[in-house]
Amino acid sequence: MGKIKITDITLRESALEREVSLSFKETIETAKILDKLNIDTISLAPITKDKTDSLLVRTITTVVKKSTLSIPVGTTKESLETTWNAISHAKKPRLCVELPVSPVQMEYICKAKPNKVIEMAKSLVSEAKSLCNDVEFVAKDATRAETDFLHTIVTTAITAGAETITLCDSAGIMLPHEFENFISNLYNEIPELKDVTLSVMVSDNMSLALASSVSALRKGATEICVSVSGITTASLEDTVLLLKVRGEDSGFECNVKNTELKRSMNQINWMTRSKKDKSSPFDTGIDTKHTSDIKLDKSDDITAISKAVKNLGYDLSDEDLAKVFKTFVGVADKKSVGTKELEAIIASSAMQVPPTYELISFVINSGNIINATANICFKRDGKELSGIAVGDGPIDAAFMAIENITGHHYELDDFQIQAVTEGREAMGSALIKLRSNGKLYSGNGLSTDIIGSSISAYLNALNKISYEENHK
Repeated sequence: MGKIKITDITLRESALEREVSLSFKETIETAKILDKLNIDTISLAPITKDKTDSLLVRTITTVVKKSTLSIPVGTTKESLETTWNAISHAKKPRLCVELPVSPVQMEYICKAKPNKVIEMAKSLVSEAKSLCNDVEFVAKDATRAETDFLHTIVTTAITAGAETITLCDSAGIMLPHEFENFISNLYNEIPELKDVTLSVMVSDNMSLALASSVSALRKGATEICVSVSGITTASLEDTVLLLKVRGEDSGFECNVKNTELKRSMNQINWMTRSKKDKSSPFDTGIDTKHTSDIKLDKSDDITAISKAVKNLGYDLSDEDLAKVFKTFVGVADKKSVGTKELEAIIASSAMQVPPTYELISFVINSGNIINATANICFKRDGKELSGIAVGDGPIDAAFMAIENITGHHYELDDFQIQAVTEGREAMGSALIKLRSNGKLYSGNGLSTDIIGSSISAYLNALNKISYEENHK
Protein backbone atom coordinates (compact mmCIF):
# COMPACT_ATOMS: atom_id res chain seq x y z
CA MET A 1 0.00 0.00 0.00
CA GLY A 2 1.54 3.30 -1.10
CA LYS A 3 1.68 6.04 1.53
CA ILE A 4 0.37 9.37 0.21
CA LYS A 5 1.64 12.50 1.95
CA ILE A 6 -0.72 15.42 2.55
CA THR A 7 0.45 19.03 2.51
CA ASP A 8 -2.05 21.57 3.81
CA ILE A 9 -1.83 25.16 2.54
CA THR A 10 -4.65 26.65 4.66
CA LEU A 11 -2.36 28.97 6.62
CA ARG A 12 -0.78 30.25 3.41
CA GLU A 13 -4.24 30.73 1.94
CA SER A 14 -5.46 32.76 4.89
CA ALA A 15 -2.43 35.05 4.79
CA LEU A 16 -3.04 35.90 1.14
CA GLU A 17 -6.78 36.55 1.46
CA ARG A 18 -7.74 39.53 3.59
CA GLU A 19 -11.32 38.36 3.95
CA VAL A 20 -10.24 35.09 5.55
CA SER A 21 -7.10 36.29 7.32
CA LEU A 22 -6.50 34.74 10.71
CA SER A 23 -5.42 36.44 13.89
CA PHE A 24 -2.16 35.45 15.59
CA LYS A 25 -4.03 33.22 18.03
CA GLU A 26 -6.21 31.65 15.32
CA THR A 27 -3.15 30.84 13.20
CA ILE A 28 -1.51 29.05 16.14
CA GLU A 29 -4.71 27.15 16.90
CA THR A 30 -5.12 26.08 13.27
CA ALA A 31 -1.54 24.82 13.16
CA LYS A 32 -2.13 22.80 16.34
CA ILE A 33 -5.30 21.23 14.92
CA LEU A 34 -3.57 20.26 11.66
CA ASP A 35 -0.67 18.76 13.60
CA LYS A 36 -3.04 16.66 15.72
CA LEU A 37 -4.66 15.36 12.53
CA ASN A 38 -1.28 13.97 11.41
CA ILE A 39 -1.04 16.25 8.38
CA ASP A 40 2.37 15.42 6.90
CA THR A 41 3.32 18.98 5.98
CA ILE A 42 1.87 22.33 7.04
CA SER A 43 2.70 25.07 4.57
CA LEU A 44 3.25 28.49 6.15
CA ALA A 45 3.01 31.92 4.57
CA PRO A 46 6.26 33.63 3.56
CA ILE A 47 7.80 36.17 5.89
CA THR A 48 7.01 39.65 4.61
CA LYS A 49 7.16 41.62 7.88
CA ASP A 50 10.37 40.52 9.55
CA LYS A 51 9.49 40.99 13.21
CA THR A 52 5.81 40.05 13.40
CA ASP A 53 5.94 37.25 10.83
CA SER A 54 9.12 35.80 12.31
CA LEU A 55 7.55 35.83 15.77
CA LEU A 56 4.50 34.03 14.43
CA VAL A 57 6.59 31.36 12.72
CA ARG A 58 8.76 30.82 15.81
CA THR A 59 5.65 30.44 17.93
CA ILE A 60 4.22 27.87 15.52
CA THR A 61 7.44 25.86 15.74
CA THR A 62 6.88 25.44 19.48
CA VAL A 63 3.38 23.96 19.15
CA VAL A 64 3.75 21.71 16.09
CA LYS A 65 5.21 18.40 17.22
CA LYS A 66 4.69 15.94 14.36
CA SER A 67 4.10 17.74 11.07
CA THR A 68 6.81 19.12 8.82
CA LEU A 69 6.70 22.93 8.63
CA SER A 70 7.37 24.23 5.14
CA ILE A 71 7.96 27.90 4.41
CA PRO A 72 8.91 29.84 1.24
CA VAL A 73 12.35 31.46 1.41
CA GLY A 74 11.84 34.33 -1.01
CA THR A 75 14.22 35.08 -3.87
CA THR A 76 17.25 36.57 -2.13
CA LYS A 77 19.96 35.30 0.19
CA GLU A 78 18.82 37.77 2.86
CA SER A 79 15.20 36.59 2.81
CA LEU A 80 16.39 32.97 2.92
CA GLU A 81 18.46 33.65 6.06
CA THR A 82 15.60 35.51 7.73
CA THR A 83 13.28 32.60 6.99
CA TRP A 84 15.73 30.02 8.31
CA ASN A 85 16.24 31.97 11.54
CA ALA A 86 12.49 31.85 12.12
CA ILE A 87 11.89 28.18 11.21
CA SER A 88 15.15 26.60 12.36
CA HIS A 89 13.84 25.51 15.78
CA ALA A 90 10.99 23.48 14.28
CA LYS A 91 11.12 19.76 14.93
CA LYS A 92 10.81 19.13 11.17
CA PRO A 93 11.69 22.31 9.23
CA ARG A 94 11.52 22.55 5.44
CA LEU A 95 12.77 25.41 3.29
CA CYS A 96 10.76 25.94 0.14
CA VAL A 97 12.18 27.58 -2.98
CA GLU A 98 9.34 28.82 -5.19
CA LEU A 99 9.88 30.18 -8.67
CA PRO A 100 7.64 30.84 -11.67
CA VAL A 101 8.60 28.75 -14.69
CA SER A 102 6.33 30.01 -17.50
CA PRO A 103 7.77 32.70 -19.81
CA VAL A 104 5.20 35.33 -18.87
CA GLN A 105 5.44 34.79 -15.11
CA MET A 106 9.25 34.72 -15.12
CA GLU A 107 9.29 38.08 -16.85
CA TYR A 108 6.51 39.55 -14.69
CA ILE A 109 7.54 38.24 -11.24
CA CYS A 110 11.29 37.73 -11.48
CA LYS A 111 11.96 40.21 -14.29
CA ALA A 112 14.49 37.68 -15.52
CA LYS A 113 15.20 35.57 -18.58
CA PRO A 114 15.01 31.74 -18.41
CA ASN A 115 18.75 31.23 -17.92
CA LYS A 116 18.78 33.69 -15.02
CA VAL A 117 15.84 31.88 -13.36
CA ILE A 118 17.68 28.55 -13.63
CA GLU A 119 20.69 30.18 -11.93
CA MET A 120 18.39 31.48 -9.19
CA ALA A 121 16.95 28.01 -8.65
CA LYS A 122 20.40 26.46 -8.39
CA SER A 123 21.70 29.14 -6.03
CA LEU A 124 18.66 29.27 -3.74
CA VAL A 125 18.28 25.48 -3.46
CA SER A 126 22.01 25.08 -2.74
CA GLU A 127 21.95 27.81 -0.09
CA ALA A 128 18.82 26.34 1.48
CA LYS A 129 20.38 22.86 1.48
CA SER A 130 23.41 24.19 3.33
CA LEU A 131 21.09 25.30 6.13
CA CYS A 132 18.38 22.64 6.14
CA ASN A 133 18.35 18.97 5.16
CA ASP A 134 14.76 19.17 3.84
CA VAL A 135 14.44 21.44 0.81
CA GLU A 136 11.51 21.71 -1.59
CA PHE A 137 11.42 23.25 -5.04
CA VAL A 138 8.07 24.52 -6.33
CA ALA A 139 7.49 25.16 -10.04
CA LYS A 140 4.59 27.56 -9.57
CA ASP A 141 3.00 27.38 -13.02
CA ALA A 142 4.56 24.21 -14.35
CA THR A 143 1.77 23.30 -16.76
CA ARG A 144 2.33 26.54 -18.70
CA ALA A 145 6.11 26.21 -18.89
CA GLU A 146 8.02 25.38 -22.04
CA THR A 147 8.78 21.66 -21.89
CA ASP A 148 12.58 21.79 -22.28
CA PHE A 149 12.91 24.60 -19.75
CA LEU A 150 10.77 22.77 -17.18
CA HIS A 151 12.91 19.64 -17.56
CA THR A 152 16.07 21.69 -17.09
CA ILE A 153 15.00 23.62 -14.02
CA VAL A 154 13.55 20.56 -12.26
CA THR A 155 16.75 18.61 -12.93
CA THR A 156 18.81 21.56 -11.70
CA ALA A 157 16.81 21.78 -8.46
CA ILE A 158 17.19 18.05 -7.77
CA THR A 159 20.93 18.17 -8.46
CA ALA A 160 21.25 21.16 -6.11
CA GLY A 161 19.65 19.21 -3.28
CA ALA A 162 15.85 19.49 -3.48
CA GLU A 163 14.24 16.34 -2.06
CA THR A 164 10.67 17.37 -2.88
CA ILE A 165 9.52 18.74 -6.23
CA THR A 166 6.08 20.36 -6.38
CA LEU A 167 4.50 20.93 -9.77
CA CYS A 168 1.60 23.38 -9.95
CA ASP A 169 -1.27 23.71 -12.36
CA SER A 170 -1.87 27.28 -11.20
CA ALA A 171 -4.50 27.98 -13.83
CA GLY A 172 -6.38 24.75 -13.11
CA ILE A 173 -7.28 24.34 -16.76
CA MET A 174 -5.92 20.86 -17.41
CA LEU A 175 -8.38 18.00 -17.50
CA PRO A 176 -7.48 15.00 -15.30
CA HIS A 177 -6.30 12.84 -18.20
CA GLU A 178 -4.16 15.72 -19.53
CA PHE A 179 -2.54 16.22 -16.13
CA GLU A 180 -1.94 12.48 -15.88
CA ASN A 181 -0.11 12.54 -19.23
CA PHE A 182 1.81 15.62 -18.12
CA ILE A 183 3.13 13.82 -15.03
CA SER A 184 3.84 10.62 -16.96
CA ASN A 185 5.90 12.48 -19.57
CA LEU A 186 7.96 14.21 -16.87
CA TYR A 187 8.85 10.88 -15.28
CA ASN A 188 9.91 9.59 -18.69
CA GLU A 189 12.02 12.65 -19.48
CA ILE A 190 13.51 13.29 -16.01
CA PRO A 191 14.91 10.04 -14.52
CA GLU A 192 15.97 11.94 -11.37
CA LEU A 193 12.31 12.42 -10.42
CA LYS A 194 12.14 8.80 -9.30
CA ASP A 195 14.64 9.58 -6.53
CA VAL A 196 12.64 12.42 -4.91
CA THR A 197 9.12 13.07 -3.65
CA LEU A 198 6.86 14.43 -6.38
CA SER A 199 4.09 16.66 -5.07
CA VAL A 200 1.26 18.29 -7.04
CA MET A 201 -0.76 21.42 -6.39
CA VAL A 202 -3.76 21.91 -8.68
CA SER A 203 -6.01 24.96 -8.73
CA ASP A 204 -9.70 24.17 -8.31
CA ASN A 205 -10.88 26.73 -10.86
CA MET A 206 -12.88 24.08 -12.71
CA SER A 207 -13.65 21.93 -9.64
CA LEU A 208 -11.22 19.30 -10.93
CA ALA A 209 -8.36 19.71 -8.46
CA LEU A 210 -8.99 16.45 -6.62
CA ALA A 211 -9.57 14.45 -9.80
CA SER A 212 -6.37 15.79 -11.38
CA SER A 213 -4.39 15.19 -8.19
CA VAL A 214 -5.52 11.56 -8.05
CA SER A 215 -4.58 11.18 -11.71
CA ALA A 216 -1.07 12.33 -10.79
CA LEU A 217 -0.93 9.70 -8.04
CA ARG A 218 -1.65 7.05 -10.63
CA LYS A 219 1.52 8.05 -12.47
CA GLY A 220 3.89 8.21 -9.51
CA ALA A 221 3.25 11.38 -7.49
CA THR A 222 3.20 10.71 -3.75
CA GLU A 223 2.14 14.04 -2.25
CA ILE A 224 -0.97 16.22 -2.69
CA CYS A 225 -1.41 19.86 -1.70
CA VAL A 226 -4.82 20.54 -0.17
CA SER A 227 -6.60 23.15 1.94
CA VAL A 228 -9.42 23.06 4.47
CA SER A 229 -11.61 25.41 2.44
CA GLY A 230 -11.01 23.68 -0.89
CA ILE A 231 -11.31 27.08 -2.58
CA THR A 232 -7.88 27.31 -4.19
CA THR A 233 -7.01 23.63 -4.41
CA ALA A 234 -8.36 20.21 -3.48
CA SER A 235 -10.32 20.02 -0.22
CA LEU A 236 -8.59 18.23 2.67
CA GLU A 237 -11.80 16.56 3.76
CA ASP A 238 -12.68 15.37 0.24
CA THR A 239 -9.15 14.09 -0.34
CA VAL A 240 -9.07 12.06 2.87
CA LEU A 241 -12.56 10.70 2.18
CA LEU A 242 -11.55 9.58 -1.29
CA LEU A 243 -8.41 7.87 0.00
CA LYS A 244 -10.48 6.15 2.68
CA VAL A 245 -13.22 4.92 0.33
CA ARG A 246 -11.16 4.07 -2.76
CA GLY A 247 -7.61 4.09 -1.48
CA GLU A 248 -7.39 0.36 -0.87
CA ASP A 249 -8.58 -0.40 -4.41
CA SER A 250 -5.99 1.99 -5.85
CA GLY A 251 -3.18 1.07 -3.48
CA PHE A 252 -3.15 4.42 -1.64
CA GLU A 253 -3.45 5.43 2.01
CA CYS A 254 -2.60 8.46 4.15
CA ASN A 255 -1.80 9.21 7.80
CA VAL A 256 -4.61 11.69 8.47
CA LYS A 257 -6.85 10.79 11.44
CA ASN A 258 -10.17 10.29 9.71
CA THR A 259 -12.18 9.87 12.94
CA GLU A 260 -11.22 13.37 14.12
CA LEU A 261 -11.39 15.03 10.72
CA LYS A 262 -14.98 16.33 10.68
CA ARG A 263 -14.80 18.00 14.07
CA SER A 264 -11.40 19.51 13.28
CA MET A 265 -12.61 20.86 9.93
CA ASN A 266 -15.56 22.50 11.69
CA GLN A 267 -13.16 24.18 14.10
CA ILE A 268 -10.91 25.53 11.36
CA ASN A 269 -13.81 26.55 9.12
CA TRP A 270 -15.25 28.54 12.00
CA MET A 271 -12.09 30.64 11.96
CA THR A 272 -11.30 30.80 8.24
CA ARG A 273 -14.60 31.18 6.41
CA SER A 274 -15.12 34.60 4.85
CA LYS A 275 -18.79 33.92 4.10
CA LYS A 276 -19.68 31.69 7.00
CA ASP A 277 -23.39 31.74 6.29
CA LYS A 278 -22.93 28.69 4.02
CA SER A 279 -22.59 26.51 7.10
CA SER A 280 -23.41 27.75 10.56
CA PRO A 281 -26.47 29.91 11.22
CA PHE A 282 -24.34 31.93 13.64
CA ASP A 283 -21.95 33.03 10.89
CA THR A 284 -23.61 35.44 8.52
CA GLY A 285 -20.58 37.05 6.94
CA ILE A 286 -22.42 40.36 7.31
CA ASP A 287 -20.98 43.42 8.97
CA THR A 288 -23.88 44.07 11.31
CA LYS A 289 -24.14 47.66 12.43
CA HIS A 290 -25.10 47.84 16.07
CA THR A 291 -27.71 50.45 16.78
CA SER A 292 -27.34 52.68 19.80
CA ASP A 293 -29.53 51.75 22.74
CA ILE A 294 -33.11 52.95 22.34
CA LYS A 295 -34.82 54.67 25.26
CA LEU A 296 -38.57 55.19 25.07
CA ASP A 297 -41.22 55.99 27.65
CA LYS A 298 -44.98 56.53 27.83
CA SER A 299 -44.67 60.06 26.45
CA ASP A 300 -43.53 58.73 23.03
CA ASP A 301 -46.19 58.54 20.33
CA ILE A 302 -46.59 56.11 17.43
CA THR A 303 -44.37 58.27 15.19
CA ALA A 304 -41.46 57.88 17.62
CA ILE A 305 -42.12 54.15 17.88
CA SER A 306 -42.22 53.85 14.09
CA LYS A 307 -38.84 55.59 13.81
CA ALA A 308 -37.31 53.37 16.49
CA VAL A 309 -38.64 50.24 14.78
CA LYS A 310 -37.12 51.32 11.46
CA ASN A 311 -33.79 52.05 13.17
CA LEU A 312 -33.78 48.43 14.31
CA GLY A 313 -34.14 47.34 10.70
CA TYR A 314 -37.79 46.29 10.60
CA ASP A 315 -40.23 47.19 7.85
CA LEU A 316 -43.65 46.73 9.44
CA SER A 317 -47.07 47.20 7.91
CA ASP A 318 -49.41 49.81 9.42
CA GLU A 319 -51.40 46.99 11.04
CA ASP A 320 -48.34 45.44 12.67
CA LEU A 321 -47.04 48.85 13.75
CA ALA A 322 -50.38 49.51 15.46
CA LYS A 323 -50.08 46.17 17.31
CA VAL A 324 -46.54 47.01 18.41
CA PHE A 325 -47.60 50.44 19.62
CA LYS A 326 -50.52 48.99 21.59
CA THR A 327 -48.23 46.55 23.39
CA PHE A 328 -45.63 49.29 23.91
CA VAL A 329 -48.17 51.52 25.65
CA GLY A 330 -48.96 48.75 28.13
CA VAL A 331 -45.28 48.17 28.90
CA ALA A 332 -44.24 51.83 28.93
CA ASP A 333 -46.96 52.61 31.47
CA LYS A 334 -44.95 50.58 33.99
CA LYS A 335 -41.32 51.06 32.87
CA SER A 336 -39.11 52.64 30.24
CA VAL A 337 -38.55 50.64 27.09
CA GLY A 338 -35.05 49.99 25.78
CA THR A 339 -33.76 48.18 22.70
CA LYS A 340 -34.19 44.68 24.12
CA GLU A 341 -37.72 45.40 25.31
CA LEU A 342 -38.74 46.86 21.96
CA GLU A 343 -37.23 43.86 20.13
CA ALA A 344 -39.28 41.54 22.34
CA ILE A 345 -42.44 43.57 21.71
CA ILE A 346 -41.92 43.38 17.94
CA ALA A 347 -41.24 39.65 18.11
CA SER A 348 -44.36 38.94 20.15
CA SER A 349 -46.78 41.42 18.56
CA ALA A 350 -45.91 41.96 14.91
CA MET A 351 -46.97 39.66 12.11
CA GLN A 352 -48.42 36.85 14.18
CA VAL A 353 -49.37 34.24 11.61
CA PRO A 354 -50.83 30.72 11.37
CA PRO A 355 -47.91 28.31 11.82
CA THR A 356 -46.52 26.67 8.70
CA TYR A 357 -44.23 24.50 10.83
CA GLU A 358 -45.05 23.02 14.24
CA LEU A 359 -42.53 21.55 16.64
CA ILE A 360 -43.10 17.89 17.52
CA SER A 361 -39.87 16.98 19.30
CA PHE A 362 -36.20 17.71 19.63
CA VAL A 363 -33.28 15.68 21.02
CA ILE A 364 -29.97 17.39 21.72
CA ASN A 365 -26.71 15.64 22.63
CA SER A 366 -23.78 17.71 23.83
CA GLY A 367 -20.73 17.42 26.02
CA ASN A 368 -17.10 18.41 26.41
CA ILE A 369 -15.77 15.28 24.64
CA ILE A 370 -18.35 14.89 21.85
CA ASN A 371 -19.65 17.02 19.01
CA ALA A 372 -23.03 18.61 19.68
CA THR A 373 -25.81 16.96 17.66
CA ALA A 374 -29.47 17.81 17.19
CA ASN A 375 -32.38 15.71 15.96
CA ILE A 376 -35.47 17.87 15.42
CA CYS A 377 -38.90 16.89 14.16
CA PHE A 378 -41.38 19.40 12.71
CA LYS A 379 -44.83 18.93 11.22
CA ARG A 380 -45.91 20.68 8.04
CA ASP A 381 -49.18 20.02 6.21
CA GLY A 382 -49.73 16.94 8.34
CA LYS A 383 -46.35 15.43 7.45
CA GLU A 384 -43.52 14.90 9.90
CA LEU A 385 -40.16 16.28 8.79
CA SER A 386 -36.88 15.47 10.54
CA GLY A 387 -33.49 17.14 10.48
CA ILE A 388 -30.21 15.97 11.97
CA ALA A 389 -27.08 18.09 12.25
CA VAL A 390 -23.73 18.44 14.00
CA GLY A 391 -22.78 21.89 15.26
CA ASP A 392 -20.24 23.80 17.28
CA GLY A 393 -22.65 23.77 20.21
CA PRO A 394 -26.17 22.54 21.02
CA ILE A 395 -27.96 25.65 19.75
CA ASP A 396 -25.83 25.85 16.62
CA ALA A 397 -26.63 22.18 15.93
CA ALA A 398 -30.34 22.80 16.54
CA PHE A 399 -30.49 25.70 14.08
CA MET A 400 -28.60 23.72 11.44
CA ALA A 401 -31.03 20.80 11.90
CA ILE A 402 -33.91 23.21 11.26
CA GLU A 403 -32.17 24.35 8.09
CA ASN A 404 -31.97 20.71 7.01
CA ILE A 405 -35.74 20.45 7.45
CA THR A 406 -36.58 23.62 5.55
CA GLY A 407 -33.87 23.21 2.93
CA HIS A 408 -33.07 26.89 3.24
CA HIS A 409 -30.52 29.02 5.05
CA TYR A 410 -31.63 32.34 6.51
CA GLU A 411 -29.10 34.86 7.77
CA LEU A 412 -29.11 35.01 11.56
CA ASP A 413 -29.02 38.75 12.13
CA ASP A 414 -29.25 38.62 15.91
CA PHE A 415 -29.65 36.09 18.70
CA GLN A 416 -30.29 37.04 22.32
CA ILE A 417 -30.89 34.99 25.46
CA GLN A 418 -31.93 36.39 28.82
CA ALA A 419 -33.53 35.16 32.04
CA VAL A 420 -36.97 36.59 32.73
CA THR A 421 -37.50 34.98 36.15
CA GLU A 422 -35.18 34.00 38.98
CA GLY A 423 -34.28 30.78 40.75
CA ARG A 424 -33.46 27.25 39.66
CA GLU A 425 -36.65 27.05 37.56
CA ALA A 426 -35.96 30.39 35.87
CA MET A 427 -37.65 31.00 32.55
CA GLY A 428 -35.33 31.82 29.69
CA SER A 429 -36.36 34.10 26.85
CA ALA A 430 -34.74 33.82 23.42
CA LEU A 431 -35.01 36.39 20.66
CA ILE A 432 -34.14 35.54 17.05
CA LYS A 433 -33.82 37.90 14.10
CA LEU A 434 -33.69 36.20 10.70
CA ARG A 435 -33.10 38.06 7.47
CA SER A 436 -34.77 36.91 4.24
CA ASN A 437 -34.36 38.85 1.01
CA GLY A 438 -33.07 41.80 2.98
CA LYS A 439 -36.05 41.93 5.36
CA LEU A 440 -35.93 41.20 9.09
CA TYR A 441 -38.26 38.76 10.81
CA SER A 442 -38.11 38.33 14.57
CA GLY A 443 -39.32 35.53 16.78
CA ASN A 444 -39.28 34.88 20.49
CA GLY A 445 -39.48 31.79 22.67
CA LEU A 446 -39.96 31.20 26.37
CA SER A 447 -39.03 28.05 28.29
CA THR A 448 -37.18 26.76 31.35
CA ASP A 449 -34.99 25.00 28.76
CA ILE A 450 -32.89 27.61 27.01
CA ILE A 451 -32.36 25.35 23.99
CA GLY A 452 -36.11 24.83 23.77
CA SER A 453 -36.75 28.57 23.92
CA SER A 454 -34.15 29.14 21.20
CA ILE A 455 -35.79 26.56 18.92
CA SER A 456 -39.21 28.11 19.58
CA ALA A 457 -37.89 31.58 18.76
CA TYR A 458 -36.35 30.36 15.51
CA LEU A 459 -39.59 28.56 14.64
CA ASN A 460 -41.60 31.70 15.37
CA ALA A 461 -39.49 33.78 12.98
CA LEU A 462 -39.43 30.97 10.40
CA ASN A 463 -43.22 30.80 10.33
CA LYS A 464 -43.42 34.51 9.63
CA ILE A 465 -41.07 34.15 6.67
CA SER A 466 -42.95 31.11 5.35
CA TYR A 467 -46.32 32.84 5.68
CA GLU A 468 -45.18 35.91 3.78
CA GLU A 469 -43.49 33.84 1.05
CA ASN A 470 -46.64 31.78 0.57
CA HIS A 471 -48.98 34.79 0.45
CA LYS A 472 -47.19 37.06 -1.97
